[in-house]
Amino acid sequence: MTKQGRITFINGPVVKAENMTGYIMRELVYVGEIKLVGEIIELDRDQATIQVYEETSGMKPGEPVFSTGHPLSVQLGPGIIGNIFDGIQRPLPFLEKKSGSFIKRGVKVNSLNPEKEWELKIKVEKGDYLKSGQLIAEIDETSVIVHKIMVPPDKEGEVIELVPDGRYSIEHIIAKIKDKEDNIYEIKLYQEWPIRKARPYEDRLELSEPLLTGQRVLDTFFPIAKGGTAAIPGGFGAGKTMTQHQLAKWSDADLIIYIGCGERGNEMTDVLEEFPELTDPETGKSMMERTVLIANTSNMPVSAREASIYTGITLGEYYRDMGYNIAIMADSTSRWAEALREISGRLEEMPAEEGFPAYLPTRLAEFYERAGYVKTLAGESEGSITLIGAVSPPGADFSEPVTQNTKRFVRCFWALDKSLAASRHFPAINWLDSYSEYLNELEPWFKKNVNQEWLDLRNSAMSLLKEESRLQDIVKLVGEDVLPDNQRLILEIARLIKIGFLQQSAFDNIDKYSDINKQYWILKVILHLYDQAQPLVKKNVPISQLKNNKLFNKLLRLKNTVPNEEIDKIKDFKNEISDFYQHLADNY
Repeated sequence: MTKQGRITFINGPVVKAENMTGYIMRELVYVGEIKLVGEIIELDRDQATIQVYEETSGMKPGEPVFSTGHPLSVQLGPGIIGNIFDGIQRPLPFLEKKSGSFIKRGVKVNSLNPEKEWELKIKVEKGDYLKSGQLIAEIDETSVIVHKIMVPPDKEGEVIELVPDGRYSIEHIIAKIKDKEDNIYEIKLYQEWPIRKARPYEDRLELSEPLLTGQRVLDTFFPIAKGGTAAIPGGFGAGKTMTQHQLAKWSDADLIIYIGCGERGNEMTDVLEEFPELTDPETGKSMMERTVLIANTSNMPVSAREASIYTGITLGEYYRDMGYNIAIMADSTSRWAEALREISGRLEEMPAEEGFPAYLPTRLAEFYERAGYVKTLAGESEGSITLIGAVSPPGADFSEPVTQNTKRFVRCFWALDKSLAASRHFPAINWLDSYSEYLNELEPWFKKNVNQEWLDLRNSAMSLLKEESRLQDIVKLVGEDVLPDNQRLILEIARLIKIGFLQQSAFDNIDKYSDINKQYWILKVILHLYDQAQPLVKKNVPISQLKNNKLFNKLLRLKNTVPNEEIDKIKDFKNEISDFYQHLADNY
């Protein structure tokens, strides 16, 4: 690292320097005497504009800029899972040990622990020819994740040296490969990759399997595919963060990456304190054994907030290349867009709508494009990245630029409604404003693994909810009593769907996670009741007789009285409904 550049201008996180000949675009540099981390974002002859990822207070013109010769990258190797990083992959526990509770500027720490040794199992032999992305060795990173040491994407060749099985640190050279031009490459337990460059894969595959979350409103009404994209927009207090917490806890992904991007410190504190104490429902182990946390709160430097989502997605792509299904929660992309706006303003770029830079849609598209279900580079396995981004529109105005542009690039839209949250209906996802474009692609999976009539059942329930919304407009004007009994029945069934199915408690031991087959049977029973009651309305059976309070109340409680493994009780209750209405029909 040599001293070359010299600072000439400082405007918050934006620094300009001269004597920058020989530097490269997007190069990682160290700025000032205390060597703050920065990235070159503009070059003009020997002048450069640098985005600094730490607070620049006290820095002055004339201080040096140090070259590194490589782009802003992350270290990819064992030790990522269970860790807590900041926006540029500095581990917060190590930062705390080095600088105390308040992070000092210019502190340098390794992203991965260079001293820890890992138990390595070699999976190849000397003389084997390995392609990019092929497996070399395995490490039990946690009790649930096997870490695969792979040939870096831009390398291939014959194995000419190989260590035996044993314990090694990440800096140890475990293999050497020689390509066809006789170039020799050393393979360590980690590799580095620039965060703004997507990692390659062999082929992008069709999305055909849902990411099951255990949340009924999502899995049944608005499902997302593994490898898909979703947005969770909502105003302050609508429950974006809590919804993402539920998804992180219960989704059936192999690995969760939670990016706290510009959120309030107390919310990230809850995440950091709560996740290590959570038990994974699949394995019974700690959730941290399949979780990576990236914390970049609103009081941290704004530039690091901009980089944090790229750090998170790059870590996800690395584990995707191992054949895992990754779910990434970005909370929130609005704060990331605000960071773009602030940096753009300091660069004196021409603003677009509401002051956001004109390239906001492009950056959003590039981010969501890195999701997908793929065949890995070596063609040995398949993996996926599912991207779920929270959006925080000011005043819950979904017409603002970040929400509208996000809507263009995601195929699942889970619109949160503050009025539902205020009425204690959680998850507060508005069933009329939300949508999923994955229904047709996922229908074969649901038909095979749940039931042939899954989509018809879901569409029937949605039709009832839409009709109920129309009827509510009439009720508000003239009251419910003027409606004919067939329309009053629709109001009652819609109430059963909303309270007995869509509403879900995160604090109830049974209701916090709903198996997909249980979801199907609860909805099946609700619509079965409607099918049984509808003919009786035509026979002029009064609505007061059709609405049996004991029956309806029992139906509302199915979600938190019947465990996932006791679905037969719901089937028995379906027969109880049939018997009641048959008895009623006989009497009339």
